Parts: sequence; structure tokens; C-alpha cells
Amino acid sequence: MAVTNYRYEKTGIRPENLRDAMPLKHAQRKVQEFLCNGEPMWKIRPRGGKGRILVGHGLDHDLDCLQLEYPSSMIRDTAKYPPLMKTSKLSNSLKYLTQAYLGYDVHVGIQDPYEDCVATMRLYTRMRYQKHKIEAYPLAFDVHNRSNQVAWRQNELEGMSPDEMLSISRSDYYCWCLDSLA
Repeated sequence: MAVTNYRYEKTGIRPENLRDAMPLKHAQRKVQEFLCNGEPMWKIRPRGGKGRILVGHGLDHDLDCLQLEYPSSMIRDTAKYPPLMKTSKLSNSLKYLTQAYLGYDVHVGIQDPYEDCVATMRLYTRMRYQKHKIEAYPLAFDVHNRSNQVAWRQNELEGMSPDEMLSISRSDYYCWCLDSLA
């Protein structure tokens, strides 16, 4: 597959970096083997399995380019983690997150993939070791949020005041601090 635009300013990749690169199929296999760590894909689970947690920023694009699928319960994407997002649908840039949460600048000049990787891991580590009461996040233990019973309680919820709804509300995202308990 020929590269038509290296987007050097964004990727930091030049033609000479890919001159002796491995074929896509080989790269897919190596990444899959590394992530699965000897476990079949269908058997990977968040706790107690051999599969590795995949950490990154904006991983959808990377996984699409590699044409790989990985269980969402094993992905920690700093672009999609609710406490790090601008709104429920809009993510912050890695540059902004690194400045705001870690106190230093990335992407000064040409973007460096290694620098991005280090910044993303530092963000994940910082969020993973947050200190707060776990009881405040009962749904966070359920990665797929199977505890959410809103569908069958719709009529009951429609009759509640905003204050009543707030008193029973709980987080519906998986808090990364739970990774440190595994």
C-alpha cells in the first residue's frame, strides 16, 4: 500500500522512516499478539485475564488504520475518558491535556509520536491513581454498565424532580482508578 501523504507536521514520519517497514499484515499480527498476550480475543476480559490494557489518545483512528478490533473494556483512551473531555461528545487535544494536567508542553515544533506516547501514559497513570471514594461510582465496576435499569424505570423517572434524580444518579463510566485494584 503506497503512502500518498506523510503529513510530516502531524505525524513526524518521513519517507525514510517507512523504507524498510514491515507489511501491514505482519504489523497487525504483531500488535494483536502483543495485546492478546497469548489469550484468544474472545476470551479477553478486564480482570484476571492475560490481555493487555491498550492506552492511547484518539485510538479509534489508530485501530481503524491497522484494521484491528479490541474489546472496549480493555481500552483506555484519554480522548474519550469523561473526566478529561470538554463535553460529553467533544474531546480535548493531547496538547491541552498535557499542559493542563501534567504542566508541560508537547507538540512544540514537529509532533513526535514517542512524546505523545509518554504524555498519554502519564495522563493515564495520573488518572488511574486518583484518590476518591469508590462507593461513589457503583456502576463503574460494571464495565458494560449492565446495572443501568433506566429502561424499565422510565415512568418512575419522568415523575421525579431534578433534585430526586440527582440523589439517585451515579456515574456510568468505568473509572480508571479501578485499574489499580486489579
